[in-house]
Amino acid sequence: MSSGKTSLAADAGLTHLAVSLRGVTKTYDNGVLALGALDLTVRKGEFISLLGPSGCGKSTALRIIAELTAPSSGTVRVARHEGARQPGHGIGFVFQEPTLMPWTSVRENVRLPLKLAGIPKAEARARSDEALASVGLADFADAFPRELSGGMKMRASLARALVTEPDILLMDEPFAALDEITRFRLNNDLLALWRSLGKTVIFVTHSVFESVYLSQRVVVMTARPGRIQADIRIETVEPRGEAFRTSAAYSDYCRKVSAALAPSYSGQSTL
Repeated sequence: MSSGKTSLAADAGLTHLAVSLRGVTKTYDNGVLALGALDLTVRKGEFISLLGPSGCGKSTALRIIAELTAPSSGTVRVARHEGARQPGHGIGFVFQEPTLMPWTSVRENVRLPLKLAGIPKAEARARSDEALASVGLADFADAFPRELSGGMKMRASLARALVTEPDILLMDEPFAALDEITRFRLNNDLLALWRSLGKTVIFVTHSVFESVYLSQRVVVMTARPGRIQADIRIETVEPRGEAFRTSAAYSDYCRKVSAALAPSYSGQSTL
């Protein structure tokens, strides 16, 4: 199967989809097969998590969707909003590390994608301040990264992804290095942001508990080469909060997702 990437906007019957992967594989130059025939669809406005063991291709799948790497085979289709501003082509990416420039302010870190795109300084500043306000960092725009906590640095990284006004937000284990209390708080804030902005979110995590709490769907992947082991819909009363985190339904979903994940860690597959 030949590889390719097209817009969903031109495909009849796919107008409600944000992302479609069909038979997508990835073999690296060193011969490692990271993804094996991955099929995945994500609807517009949906929040899904990719869950699986280290090295199963979760991050590779995100990078393929973001056009940071090309698939070896298969078809990738990503919805493009005709009115979306550049840069980013409608996609924002939050990496595991904040990767903030230490020599400049938080505002200038957030403004960087707009600066590179040639957006006028006044407009870029206004949009940067709006993005910082949306993640609760309005009072820290003039601070330097060294003055921020780990959670605040990740908020700044999220603001930098949001400043391009993307339709799709890709998040690669953004909270993995944070303490549990900070992680819980950012989980709640991310859900509130998702509800208010209506973005499509694809979130990579190693945590069963985080995936169940955040997602409408948890997509469990096999060990390398990554394929889909299970696609589990999390049906709860919205908005979610601490009542859900301590509920019997949450515990039941966590057990279900853990059971689906277990073969990937034992080297077995139910495929």
